[in-house]
Amino acid sequence: MSNRTVFFISDGTGITAETFGHAILAQFETQFRHVRLPFVDSVDKAHQAVRQINHAGVVDGKKPVVFTTLVNMEVLEVIRDGCQGMLLDMFGTFVHPLETELQVKSNHRIGRFSDASKSKEYQSRIEAINFSLAHDDGQSNLDLEQSDVILVGVSRSGKTPTSLYLAMQYGLKASNYPLIPEDFERRHLPTALKPHLPKLFGLTIHPERLSEIRNERRPNSRYAALDNCRMEVNEAEAMMRRSGIRWLSSTTKSIEEIATTILQEIRPERLNY
Repeated sequence: MSNRTVFFISDGTGITAETFGHAILAQFETQFRHVRLPFVDSVDKAHQAVRQINHAGVVDGKKPVVFTTLVNMEVLEVIRDGCQGMLLDMFGTFVHPLETELQVKSNHRIGRFSDASKSKEYQSRIEAINFSLAHDDGQSNLDLEQSDVILVGVSRSGKTPTSLYLAMQYGLKASNYPLIPEDFERRHLPTALKPHLPKLFGLTIHPERLSEIRNERRPNSRYAALDNCRMEVNEAEAMMRRSGIRWLSSTTKSIEEIATTILQEIRPERLNY
């Protein structure tokens, strides 16, 4: 275990600080103890944060690393003046040079979600999440034409988490539809999917990994048996090849990698960030 602490401090949710910080820390073969300090939006809270940071430094015997996206300058000054850690001010690093280059002052808005209730993009994202939940695992064929992307593949190949990620991160209406043994016997795609071929994207997975995942859900079942998993994966891949469906293996890829590949291939017109 590492004896160095990393803090993520923000006057909003801290999502930006964490996302950026994690991307930077991933470049180092070191484990850190992560501490989140969101909603540090007053001088009093800033002083509390300073005490916590400095205490961690004493306990660890090493300077804490502090990622911050603080917008309130008064709060930021308290952290800068009192913090005995390594301070990485992301907004200061990027926003101020952009202000100079663009010759425009930033709006110093606290948090990307601070005015979410009035944001059309946010409401679209909520609608997309609800749509993806309603169209999970082939639950409904209604309004399938409204889908931005439809994921297909065998059960437990990663369709549901990818659909929800696309909805939450990009505001896309992502449906997912399972390919089941009855489809393989008929040797053609489910009828409901045929009109939407350009929106289809397939996920496959190594049979051995699929068997492991299914055994966690239904131990020692025919559903999870390795020979059955091999059959389903082979048939699903053959069906996707016959239908001209673009697909990839989710076995060793993260949801983020899968989603990025889907966006490159499908190129939906509507994207929200």
